[in-house]
Amino acid sequence: MKFGKLTDLSAVDFSFPVEPLANAARLDRYRLGPDDGPSRIYVGPTGWSMKEWVGTWYPPKTKSADYLRHYGQQFNTIEFNTTHYRIPDAELVDRWCQSVPADFRFCPKLPQTVSHVGDFGRGSGDFQRFVGVLDGFGEKLGCVFGQLPPYFGAERLPQLEAFLDRWPRVLPLAIEVRHESWFADPFATEALMDALAARGVAAVITDVAGRRDVLHNYITAPRTMVRFVGNGLVPSDYERLADWAAKLRQWNLPEVYFFPHQPDNVLAPEATAHFVGLLKSQDIGSTRGPADLRDMGQISLF
Repeated sequence: MKFGKLTDLSAVDFSFPVEPLANAARLDRYRLGPDDGPSRIYVGPTGWSMKEWVGTWYPPKTKSADYLRHYGQQFNTIEFNTTHYRIPDAELVDRWCQSVPADFRFCPKLPQTVSHVGDFGRGSGDFQRFVGVLDGFGEKLGCVFGQLPPYFGAERLPQLEAFLDRWPRVLPLAIEVRHESWFADPFATEALMDALAARGVAAVITDVAGRRDVLHNYITAPRTMVRFVGNGLVPSDYERLADWAAKLRQWNLPEVYFFPHQPDNVLAPEATAHFVGLLKSQDIGSTRGPADLRDMGQISLF
């Protein structure tokens, strides 16, 4: 992930922003009560086709055809970028779903022929086709992820609202905006968050070194999606992950999708394992994470 990437972290303030005032009222509606059970927290990287994980997170000599099956045993979600580049057919979706456990959740990314065109794919039919394909994920559908292009500015809010009004409410959706205009003007920020909250759509929160404005921490739905961009498991990565564990405890939402990114995705399992360990050690939500298979006792489980 190159968006907001920095090589020099010395001047970066990694602290959280002040909690948005609008969160208080929304959390009163969304936050779990004492009788509701634990928050369901899904933690996983982006992509399963990582030969670097063979022998550590995948069993030795794992073939590429089996990567998804082992990914699903190690993680309970994925930031699924494959759908950004092509809309899969029903048969392929079924094969994906058959390869992972019942508790696994796919978070497919909107196709670029939907998110990156003026009418959000309505004229081409790609909007309708993609929504139809999502039915095939069944209970293994987590939260659809829409990443708007970097040139999509705050003046286009009516265009975004028109898309959101067409989106089926039964399908969980999270939207990420990147253009600086959404955050440079507090009125634009509030207008965006109000539009998302009115439709039950989550605002994607991105924690990345070079764009601290996109770490907005607004809650606009009973779920949130966090894209955590680390820097090679440097000390600040571990400090930030600890801060996120505390934040998720504070919010106590019904559902969280947390995606640890690391350079070239290689260290994402280590980041995931560390974060899941923090959550479990502090009894924060219900989740699962990967085991390092270099511990030979774990290899027998596969």
